Order: sequence, then C-alpha cells, then structure tokens
Amino acid sequence: GLVDADIDAPEAWEILNSASNIVVAVLDTGVRWTHEDLAENMWVDPVGGGHGYNAFSMAADPVDDEGHGTLISGILGAVGNNGKGLAGVAWRLQIMACKCLDSAGQGHDSELVECLDYAVTHGARIINLSLDSTTYSQGVFDALASVRDAGVIVVTSAGNSAADIDLSPRYPACYALDNILSVAYTTRTDTLGVYSNYGATNVDLAAPGAGMYSTFFASDTSYLGAAALQGTSFAAPQVAGTLALLMARYPLETPRELIGRLLAGVDPIPALQGKCISGGRLNLRNALSPPLWMSSFLPTPGGDPWWRLSAGPKRWCVIESSPDLSHWTPVMTNWTSAAGTLEFVDPPGPGGDGQPRFFRGVAQP
Repeated sequence: GLVDADIDAPEAWEILNSASNIVVAVLDTGVRWTHEDLAENMWVDPVGGGHGYNAFSMAADPVDDEGHGTLISGILGAVGNNGKGLAGVAWRLQIMACKCLDSAGQGHDSELVECLDYAVTHGARIINLSLDSTTYSQGVFDALASVRDAGVIVVTSAGNSAADIDLSPRYPACYALDNILSVAYTTRTDTLGVYSNYGATNVDLAAPGAGMYSTFFASDTSYLGAAALQGTSFAAPQVAGTLALLMARYPLETPRELIGRLLAGVDPIPALQGKCISGGRLNLRNALSPPLWMSSFLPTPGGDPWWRLSAGPKRWCVIESSPDLSHWTPVMTNWTSAAGTLEFVDPPGPGGDGQPRFFRGVAQP
C-alpha cells in the first residue's frame, strides 16, 4: 500500500480515544451485542435494559441474523486496548442497535422510519446508515428532516455501484439535508475504491473501506477480514466514530460546527478531486486537533504589523519567532479565544525594527 493512506488513528488516540457518553445508533441488520469486543460498548436502555430495537418484531431484540450490522459496529466502536480483536475508531462509546434490515439485508421504508424515530427518541446523537436505495422516499426524507431538527447527525454510505450519484442519485446519500454526511471509500493506495460511488456535490468525503477486518455475528469470538471485504458501508462508521469523538471533545459545538471540523481536517487526495465535496479522505488526528495558521495585517500605514493565529477554541499556544527558520525563541504564550484565535503585535526584532523575522504557533492538543 501507500504510506499514510489511513486516518492517522494511533496519532489521534494520543489526543482522545473515548466518547463513552455519546450514543451512536447503527441502523442495519442488527448487532451481536454479546460479542466479546462489543458487549462493553453496547447502549443499555435505562427502562427495559435492552440494547436497541427490532422493527420487524417491534421488540427490543435487534439480533443480527446476516452479519453486516456487527461488522459495521466493530469498525465504529469495538472496545479498544482490551487485547481482543480490533479497536474501533472510538474505543469507548454506546452502540444502539436498530434492526431495519432482515436476514437478506433487505428492508422497507417503514422499518427505516421506525428505527430513525426510535434512535432519536432514545437519545442517539449520531446515526450510521450503511445502506442505500435508488428510490426517493418522501416518508424517509421527512423522517430524516425530523432527525435534523432534533440535532442528530446522520452518516450514510454513498453506495457501491461505481456511479456518479450526482447523475444517478442514491438515497439517503442524496437527500438535500445539511445533517447528512455521505461517504465514499478509498483503498490502501489512496485511490477511489473500485466499487465506490462518488459525486462532486452529493458525496462529502471518503474514508478507507477496502481489505477490512471487524467483529462478526457467527459467535461471540468471531471476526472477519478479507481482501474482498470492501465498500462504502465500512467507510461510513469511521466517520461516525470520528464524530462521536468530536462530540466528546467539543461538547458545546453544534452539529454543523462539528461537521465543519471534520471536513476541514481531511487529507486532500488527488484521486478524490472532483469526486466529492471536500476532495479528501478522513483524517481523525486533524479533526481532533485542527492545524494552525497565521495571518499578518498592517492596520495603519507605518504601524506595527499584527498577527492572528487561528486554531481550535481554548487551546494553549506558544508564539515563537526566528530570524532564519532554524533558531526559534518563544515571544508569547496565551490561550486562544472561544472563536479559536489569538492576536498579537509584532514586537521589534533583536536587531531593531526592519529586521526580517518569521513567526510560528505551537499549540498543545
């Protein structure tokens, strides 16, 4: 593969790996909630003690009888650092299992709408929809609009038809709602997956989705991994897991602000230019610890120039200066504002005014 064709998860986990207070609903074939690598991260209904909802039986028994939902759940939130199986994008979170697809991976609008309503009314903050259809449904659109009004983010797979969904729409990826993130998939060489749908206006970003490995439904110790195990279904939960960690790190931010952070942190990929809105692949580290940038301004003719450092809100920053880009000296330390900025005036250099100097900002995560 290509070096660094990944989401920088190990680097990101040094910043944050737990979102234990965030509930993510997986609307799929169900989840094997007793699996050794999932059981500790399953949501528990405080009233009935169940782990979700089955729209076919209309009961709290979202058993996985196909396998897809358990695969998705492992990528999203398999327990991290437990010496078993794998680590999900979020080592700790609460997975709510909502079964809207049957043993053949099929379902109707009615089951999907039921599960969307259940997820929202029972406290889900993020919904993962690794499913798609060629048919527009007004009922599903209305349900997703209600999900948006409740402040819940929906992450959906773009589909696996190798199609431009700007021309051949797939749903829910193409519903015009600003709480929906549509995800394509990339390979280990940072190319667009051979089966992945794409769309310059209807797909938001991509995430790795080829040669996957995850928890499986066959037993409580079953895992599945194969070169052929690929698709946008496996890219979507990486984005959902990232959003869970972002919610834990920035609890006061709105869904749109969190989505903005995620999209601003993608790695630009040549193969994705013109294929999705961001033109990039998910980078978990960048999303959790956004890059710094500095701007210079000269407010009045002949006045001292002043600088603005832009970073995340409430981050401890050190401003350093250098005459040659080799030797750096701290000149100021302070917190960024709630808006994520820190401003300062360029003080006279060691050799007097007029000596060229360089500035950089260094921030703690």
